[in-house]
Amino acid sequence: MQSRTSASRTGRPRSAEADAAILVATRAALVELGWSGLTLGNVATRAGVAKTTLYRRWAGKNELVVDAVAALFDELELPDRGTLAADIEGVVLQFAAILARPEAQSGLMAVLAESTRDAALRERIRTSVVDRQKRLVLEGRARAQVRGELPPETDPSTAARTVDLIFDMVAGAVVHRTLVSAEPVDQPWVQSFTRVLLLGLAGAAAPS
Repeated sequence: MQSRTSASRTGRPRSAEADAAILVATRAALVELGWSGLTLGNVATRAGVAKTTLYRRWAGKNELVVDAVAALFDELELPDRGTLAADIEGVVLQFAAILARPEAQSGLMAVLAESTRDAALRERIRTSVVDRQKRLVLEGRARAQVRGELPPETDPSTAARTVDLIFDMVAGAVVHRTLVSAEPVDQPWVQSFTRVLLLGLAGAAAPS
């Protein structure tokens, strides 16, 4: 059965400008109203579009909010600073800066809370946010292998597990630090975190 969102794509071409306005309006509504207060009608009014325009693009509130959050993290880029450590530090600082934005905090916390009761929402978060941002790990690892900083991985299953582990370690640490502990993700913390990530506890504790 074809979903409402996929079916709509066979009709009138989508407007990137309208999509962007809707996602901005969604994030603004989350900050002001919270998850429970947000409605598609409110978002449509804020974005200056008809409510039917939203329904042609998104099946409901869950899908809309996840896409609004995912768009924020699509802004992440892996800088080329010459070394793997410096590249990691750069992307972690970017990630923390995005998480510090009220719309990111409101949106992410809302969808995570709702996803504890909604398996379909958890899956959408995984595919739209988590899997999409693993591109950064793949890019960083490939770049480090070209530089000779990391050995090549010839086994695809081992390589995939490594990507998952790196992503979980970086994202988990930064989200916890920013949203749970409410501590700063500043340059000293990022440098210490990167050292532990690359060298492990024993290596990070050794005198430099």
